Order: sequence, then structure tokens, then C-alpha cells
Amino acid sequence: MNLQDKKPPRTRRFLILFLVAGAVIALDQFAKWWVIQNIPLNTSWLPDGLDWLSPYARLLHIKNTGASFGMFQNANYVFIPLTALIALGVLYYVFTLEHSNHWMWVAAGLYFGGAVGNLIDRLLIGAVTDFVSVGTFYIFNVADASINISVALLVLLWITEHRASQLAPTIDSETTHE
Repeated sequence: MNLQDKKPPRTRRFLILFLVAGAVIALDQFAKWWVIQNIPLNTSWLPDGLDWLSPYARLLHIKNTGASFGMFQNANYVFIPLTALIALGVLYYVFTLEHSNHWMWVAAGLYFGGAVGNLIDRLLIGAVTDFVSVGTFYIFNVADASINISVALLVLLWITEHRASQLAPTIDSETTHE
């Protein structure tokens, strides 16, 4: 049995989850605080000398009362309980799922931290502070990026595990015929 086959104790899972989530929440809330303090609402900012970058990337301070891409504006009454349920679902997932890959818990921490970061905004100021504007893509924040990275990581983990499980019968049958 190799080390990857050993199941990490639940305390290690929660340690990983809360360390990653705590870092995401701290970075997200600090970045939002900085934007609120330094960039007037509905204006953009770039450091001096980087004006040429404006069509491609800039900091643009907006308040979003809806979901991604600005959909469902003024729906905090839906998003606050929904986000709280999602955060609790992530905790339940980490508590119950038996999985040996530590990256799974990193992904859960990224998702949990992103959800809580945006939930804090909704509870404290009634809207999510978004500020990263890249091209014509939607405007997002650190919490949103964390959630998207976690989903990409989960998809990558699923693909690698799926491929490994498909190869396992082939490897097992080759070793039994030797």
C-alpha cells in the first residue's frame, strides 16, 4: 500500500480546507477593502504608464447585487441563503467523503473560501464588490476567481481519476498474465 492509498484523517482535511479558505477570504477581503478605499465606485484604475493596457485589463470598481455576469440583480434574498447552504454543503462534503487526494481538500477550501468571501460582502454591504476587468469578460473578484479555480481543479481531478480507473483493469490483467 502506498502513501496515496492511506485516507487522511478528518482533522487534516479540515486543516487543509480552513487554511486554504482562510487565505482566500483574507486576500479577497483585503483586495475588496483596498478597492473600496482607493477606486471610486463605477470608475477604473491602472497604474501610471500602463494606460495602454486599459482595453485588455484594468481595475473597475462595481457593486454586484446579482450573480456572475450581472444576472439576477437585486436578489440578495436568494443569494444569501443559497450561498450559506452551499458553504454548509462543502463542509458536509469534506466531512463525509472518503478520498485520499489532498488536492480534493484544496479545491474544497478554494470553493468554501470564495463562497464565504462573497457572502461576507452580501451580509455587510448588501452587494459583492467586483473589480477585476479583463477585456469584455465579466468583472470579478478574488472570491469568484477562487471558485472558478476550484471547479477547474475538481474537473481535472475527476478526469485524472477517471483515466486511472480505466487503466487499472488493463494494468491488473497484464500483471496477472505474466
